[in-house]
This record gives sequence, C-alpha cells and structure tokens, in this order.
Amino acid sequence: MSAVTHDLSGPLRGRRSAARLAGSAMIAFGVFLSGFVMSEPAPYELMMVAQIAVWFLLGLRISRTVAPLLALLLIFNIGGLLSMLVMKDMSGAPMYFAVSTFLALTSVFYAAVVEDDPERLVLIFKAWVAAAIITAMLGILGYFHAFPGAAVFTRYDRAMGAFEDPNVFGPYLVAPLLYLLYRLLTGRLRQAPFLILGLLVLALGIFLSFSRAAWGLLAFSGAALVLLMLLKERSGAFRLKILALSIGAFVLLALALLIALQFDQVSDLFLNRARLVQEYDGARLGRFERHKIGFLMAMERPLGLGPMVLGQMFGEDEHNIWLKSLTTYGWLGFVTYVGLIVWTLSMGFRYLLRERPWQPYLMIAWVMILGHALIGNVIDTDHWRHFYLLLGVLWGCCALEHRRQRAKRLASPA
Repeated sequence: MSAVTHDLSGPLRGRRSAARLAGSAMIAFGVFLSGFVMSEPAPYELMMVAQIAVWFLLGLRISRTVAPLLALLLIFNIGGLLSMLVMKDMSGAPMYFAVSTFLALTSVFYAAVVEDDPERLVLIFKAWVAAAIITAMLGILGYFHAFPGAAVFTRYDRAMGAFEDPNVFGPYLVAPLLYLLYRLLTGRLRQAPFLILGLLVLALGIFLSFSRAAWGLLAFSGAALVLLMLLKERSGAFRLKILALSIGAFVLLALALLIALQFDQVSDLFLNRARLVQEYDGARLGRFERHKIGFLMAMERPLGLGPMVLGQMFGEDEHNIWLKSLTTYGWLGFVTYVGLIVWTLSMGFRYLLRERPWQPYLMIAWVMILGHALIGNVIDTDHWRHFYLLLGVLWGCCALEHRRQRAKRLASPA
C-alpha cells in the first residue's frame, strides 16, 4: 500500500509544482503588463481581474497580517461610494470606484502571493524591470522622433512611454531603477555593464518625462536606499564599496544627463521644468490656491464632493493625494488613507534592517512608499497601479516576517 501511495505522490507533486510555476509566470506577466497602460481598461486590468479570481478560487488565502490591508482599502473605497450620494451628476463615478476597488484587490493579491512564496519577489521585480526598460525606450525614442509615429509615446513634448501621462510614466520607472542599483552595489562586477546600461536607460526615461515629482522621487529614494544599505552592512570594506559605486553611478548618470542637455530641445524644456514653482502653481486659482480652496470646501462636506468634481469646478484636478482622498473619498476615506500610510510605513520600518532573503524588496518598497507620500503633496497618486503593487510587496514581506516569528516561537521550548 505504501508503495502505491509513493508511486502516486510523485506525479501529484509534479503536477502541483507545474501549476505553481505556471501561476508564478502569470503573476510576472501581469506585472509586466503594468508598464503598458495607454488606455483604460488596459490589458493589465483584464489580465489581473481574471488572475485574481482564479487564484482565490483555487485557495489563495489572506493571512491575519494581510487582512488589515484588505479592511483598510475596503473602508477607503466605501468612503468613496458614500460620496456618490451628494453628487448631482454621477456619470463616470461608478467606473472610477470600480477601478479603485480593483486596484485595492491587486494590492491584497500581491501581498498574498508574496507571503505564499517569497521567491515570487524576484519574478515580480524582474518583470517590472523588463517592462520599465521597454516603456522607457519607447518614451526615449518617441521624444527624439526616432521613427514615424513615435510621437504617440510623448505628450506636451515630454516622454511618456506606453502610458497616458508623463507624470505617471516617470515615477513608474523609479522602483526598477532602485532594484538595478541595489544589484549593482551588491552584485558581482561582471554583471555591472548590463546593470549600468539598464540604469542609464531608466534614468534617461525619468529625465525626459520632465516630471518634477519623478525627479524628486528618484533623488530621495536613491539616497534613502543607499543610506539604508550603509546602515545595514557592518563591514567597513563593503560600506566603502557601496559608497564608491554609488558615487560612480551618480557621476555616470550626471554625465549622461549633461550629454542629453546638449540638445536644445532638451535643455529648453529642462530649464522651464526645473523651476520649483511654475506659473500654473502660484497663479490665481493655480495649484496651490486650489489646494487651499479644496481643503476648505472638504471641511464642510463630510461625504466629500465625488470623483473629478473639483476638477470640473476649477478646470484642473486636485494634484494632491491628501486633498484627493478628502474630496473623492470623504472624511472616512481620508482618515483611512492616512491610517494606511502610517501603518504601512511604521510596520515596514520595524523590519528594514533585519537580514532576510526578502530584505532588499522590503527596503525598496518602503523607501518608494515614503517617497510617494512626500510627492503626494503636489501630485495625485490615486489609481497609480505601481503604487498598489508596492503596497502589496511591503505587506507581503511583513507577513513573511510575522510568519517567521510565529514559527520561531512554536519551535522554541516553553
């Protein structure tokens, strides 16, 4: 009997392994599609909706650690649904909140699959790097009109790759750049040429997006990641290596940007975009004035205004994620969103310097979420697909840490 059982278990294990491999490949493909969102619904949405349904139907579980993420995101979206009660014209609102709910589910999905198998973190980031390099190349080629019809990958003379907006395209490239930077600083020298080439492509794509938020996000998150690595590594020689390579990478990037600035088309737009306060920021009813008016209006409307209503009133959207959470998701959504960001950052901070296989991905996700919270003061990060991916990665890594701690407590004697 035992021999028969043994004979049957081999093929069964093989089928399960093949199924898990196929599932991981589908996750990677879904992440890859996140770099190509030129219209909605994009292939990413269609792929992820089907994938999420199949995974959870087949038994993917949400642990106690990930459950608060699901609860917070659902409450956040309930706040948005309540805002529809005060809208005079609800056209577009149901679809807006359908997308919001879908993105919330993608975040929970990524956290669950990472907790289920931490090896998927490698696939996720490699797929993200591949998508980022391809979409960055499209943006670069489009910016320089390298082939007929290339202008479709630009907007307002700014590179946007396979995205709808340069201000989303630029920040999307930052996390893959950090991943390549981490591998450059910690990997073998023989891999350095390929990593440096990828870094240059992504850095040029970010630069040509002429997104001040993307520039600031890159500067902050790059410096924060290097600082965390210097704190993490206790070997003086290794710290010296990280510091030397970081300076070398910075110099190389600076040289590449100096070369790009030799083109009049690039330098003129750079000088215009490099100003900290643009005319549309400080003008009457400009961005900052709209922020003030919007916050005052939101204080009188507990249920909010509804999606896109403030933009219809003033001709421009909120361009501030905190204001957006107030106007679109009401007081309930605002409090929930603030709680989500504080909870996420504080939980991730506890585990930043713990030596784990998933530590690099935790560090990258943490500095990126902190960076997005900072640039959220001048830009609206709602509906940014990669932001929800970062949330899922960080919560998944924290769930892995909690599971490790529970296993350690169970294995230790009373």
